[in-house]
Amino acid sequence: MLKVNTRRYTLYNIRRIRPHLTQKATQVLAQALVISRLDYCNSLLAGLPACAIRPLQLIQNAAARLVFNLPTFSHTTLLLRSLHWLPVTARIHFKTMVLAYHAVNGSGPSYIQDMVKPYTPASALRSASAKRLAAPALRGGPKFPSAKTRRFAILAPKWWNELPIEIRTAVSVHIFRRRLKTHLFRLHFER
Repeated sequence: MLKVNTRRYTLYNIRRIRPHLTQKATQVLAQALVISRLDYCNSLLAGLPACAIRPLQLIQNAAARLVFNLPTFSHTTLLLRSLHWLPVTARIHFKTMVLAYHAVNGSGPSYIQDMVKPYTPASALRSASAKRLAAPALRGGPKFPSAKTRRFAILAPKWWNELPIEIRTAVSVHIFRRRLKTHLFRLHFER
């Protein structure tokens, strides 16, 4: 809750000086002071219910309205699209997949690499070259199933295997990020 209240106060301060700023300057301020803080460690929020992520989405919507100097109840879908800002759930998905890319390609921290294992089929299959990840089995019974299914080791392989093959097999992190953002943009804005 502290994160949300601090961002609201930041937006309030930007709104006070908004008449003296251009749209581009307001966008830079909103990205630097608000959106970057929403992105900080947001992969930890992966798998949380929508009611837990909604306050962060409301902050992002308010930042988009502030950039375009629109009233409080304006629709934000087109604003987010024109600013090239992914919704908060997609940003969480994006950050988690970038971590998974680093783990798969050996450039991430060893503790993250240990969480994901490549899928190796028992017999020679065409899918062996698809760069899939093995989904770990949930052990110990469903004592707290929602907490277990939110873990990076569970979500990363699931989300990774759902990505198109041209994204999973990207040769560099720059290409991967660009393709992934385009893919998530299409999923969230072209329904």
